[in-house]
Amino acid sequence: MKRRLVALALGYAALAPQAAQAQLANVTLYGNLNVDLEFINGQQLDGSNPTVTRVSSNSSRLGVRGSEYLGRGQVAIFQIESNIQGDTGNASSSGLASRETFVGLQGDWGTLKAGKFLTPYDDIHPIFGNTPTLTTSVLSTAALWAQGPLPKSQGGFDDRLGNSLRYETPPMGGFSAALQYSTRDSSGNANGGDNGDHTSEVRHAYVFGAGAYYSSGPLDLGIAYEYNYQVRTPDQNDHALTVAAAYDIGSLFGSPGLRIGGVYERLDYGTLAGSLTRNFWAVSATVPFGGGSFYGFFGRASNGGGGAPDGTGVGFVVKGQDTGCDQWEISYSYALSLRTILYAGYVRLNNQPKAIYTFNINDYPTAVGAKPSGVVFGMVHFF
Repeated sequence: MKRRLVALALGYAALAPQAAQAQLANVTLYGNLNVDLEFINGQQLDGSNPTVTRVSSNSSRLGVRGSEYLGRGQVAIFQIESNIQGDTGNASSSGLASRETFVGLQGDWGTLKAGKFLTPYDDIHPIFGNTPTLTTSVLSTAALWAQGPLPKSQGGFDDRLGNSLRYETPPMGGFSAALQYSTRDSSGNANGGDNGDHTSEVRHAYVFGAGAYYSSGPLDLGIAYEYNYQVRTPDQNDHALTVAAAYDIGSLFGSPGLRIGGVYERLDYGTLAGSLTRNFWAVSATVPFGGGSFYGFFGRASNGGGGAPDGTGVGFVVKGQDTGCDQWEISYSYALSLRTILYAGYVRLNNQPKAIYTFNINDYPTAVGAKPSGVVFGMVHFF
């Protein structure tokens, strides 16, 4: 009997590595390192306007994702993605599962997942932001759009939300859609919510997002809506709506890559003094040149409006005259290979006298009415 148990144990030990290998067959390690050299200036609170030289890590990440076929066309999926500080290597600034992290099911009926991820509102960003900017660094085109630099607690709409459920339709002739619901519960999160942003008191609060998209040939379209119920503060609800479109006009002449895009956004915040609104619009163009691509962008955030009195503010949006801002950008990206890109760019924010907008990624605090700008030289490698 003992000899049989020993033989069984030895047989299992021999098979275990093969079993483990089979289980890991559908697991992928992936990520990117995106690091740049930035020269930034903009008026400070003391009136000075120094040029700051810094090396920054831009949405660098390390992740593992995988799938398991369950039979009958059903697949279990998972992903764990973490932030990496490629500039300093500071582990305390990184975080396990701090980015897109979820578990879910996938089939012909679509995809259902639970965890932490960006909302359908963010999925519209690449339509007008496009890939040459990588939608990150100080070149991010979400400095004004969606109040990108800010968390939910301060009025931002471009945020990664924990405690989320999301359903995505399968592609249907170029059409797709997504629905997402996020509770504002902080249980099970050492940071007390998503990115440390949570409701400090117990109340019923949630985020609902929906988006519909169309992509076929040279045309991309998208519309997205997000509703924040009592997220920022009790009894005050916030809404955001964005529509975007892009068209590859180069395809009309047999030379794809010449792409134009546009976006319009309406933000509507509830305040104790009444509604606070803001409009935003932008245009962009991608132009192939010298084996790479130029990207140009202009966006304008209007003065704050609505029924609230002048001076009422949520985040960077303030009611009244001279509270708007423009964003200018031009960049050039060149692919050394399928996985390695070099890029350079210039960006400038023109705050009006009562505005204080800043960059989306790699914040640079400035004085009211400042015009921060930056020159960037970077490299990104995907693996």
